[in-house]
Amino acid sequence: MIGLMIEILVCVLLAATIGWSVVLDRRLRALKADEQAMRKTIVDLVAATDKAERAVAGLRQVVTDCDRSIAGQLHEAERQSVALAAQIRSGDEVIARIGRIVETARGAAPAAPETPAPSRLAATLAAAQALAERAQRRVPASEAA
Repeated sequence: MIGLMIEILVCVLLAATIGWSVVLDRRLRALKADEQAMRKTIVDLVAATDKAERAVAGLRQVVTDCDRSIAGQLHEAERQSVALAAQIRSGDEVIARIGRIVETARGAAPAAPETPAPSRLAATLAAAQALAERAQRRVPASEAA
């Protein structure tokens, strides 16, 4: 009887060991599957990180190129602004000289009425006078002084 009880106890322990082995086997398979999934995720993450680093490097290069381009255009615009200001000053001087010439011509003109047929000199003088008057209207009073 004791032999039978020992055999039954051994059978129960053997069945418990087999059951526990099945449970552990399932857990190990799940863990291996998770490990494979984790490895795949890590590989994908590394690839995405590399791609992002290349994109950031490309963006930095684009920003550098844009900065150079804008700096060059700004320098060119400043140069043209200075040249344009010089040309405006030169034009203002020419207009002022023409105005002085017209004023001198007005002062030197005889008081007698003009002849009905204007000469070429009179036509040129009238055109210069009109030009000077238009120029004086465009120049502010502070610049004309």
